[in-house]
Amino acid sequence: MSTDLKNIVAVITGAGRGIGRAIAISYAENGARVCCVSRSQKEIDNTVDLINENNGNGIALTCDVSNYNELEKAFKKVFDTYGHIDVVVINAGIDCEKSSVEELDINDWKAVMDVNLNGAFYTAKAAIPYLKKQGGGKIITIGSGMGHKGRADNSAYSCSKAGLWMLTRVLSQELHKFNISVNELIPGPVVTDMGKSSMKKDSHSAFSVDSEWIKAPEDVTNLALFMATQPLIGPTGQSFSLMRRDL
Repeated sequence: MSTDLKNIVAVITGAGRGIGRAIAISYAENGARVCCVSRSQKEIDNTVDLINENNGNGIALTCDVSNYNELEKAFKKVFDTYGHIDVVVINAGIDCEKSSVEELDINDWKAVMDVNLNGAFYTAKAAIPYLKKQGGGKIITIGSGMGHKGRADNSAYSCSKAGLWMLTRVLSQELHKFNISVNELIPGPVVTDMGKSSMKKDSHSAFSVDSEWIKAPEDVTNLALFMATQPLIGPTGQSFSLMRRDL
């Protein structure tokens, strides 16, 4: 998909691998200046090297999304560098070992919530002042079908993504008057390091069915491009899904 993102500045969390990396590269290929955020310096350096080697414009920012102070510094650096921020993709996420609520380690629950939900809240909170200064913009949250339907033995991830979907809806209500849209992108099952366990034949996941579209990270980018190019007064509080099955 060829889309004009010239003069757009995009910040993408979790851009060192998987879906975040694919979206970052795709945005850069279509003209955006891309700020890649990740806890792993090595991974985002690799993403940015690929972007810049192909005549794109990317910078790497090492940041833990569960640390609000680090996010504040990261967004200030982006704004000081480019003078505006237009699109924020809240993608950073983790999972933990599959386990029932009874057997789930409390520290695993806290770790998933800290990144997937608290980290999303912190990212949005740090980004909003700059999107307002720009006169509008877009926040795209990377959700999950499990955040709408749930899954046995995966309470932490399912609940974190359910919370992210509600956060998306609340933000859309708060920010529409500032021309800031907030929408969720549900990739469905994607072959990444984190997504493999959900596609095992013995998995309880709703995704482990023959009829579902099993994707590569690059298959998500067309929808991410579409969502980045909607008008400022456009869809908000919506969930855009690449899943074949009903949520």
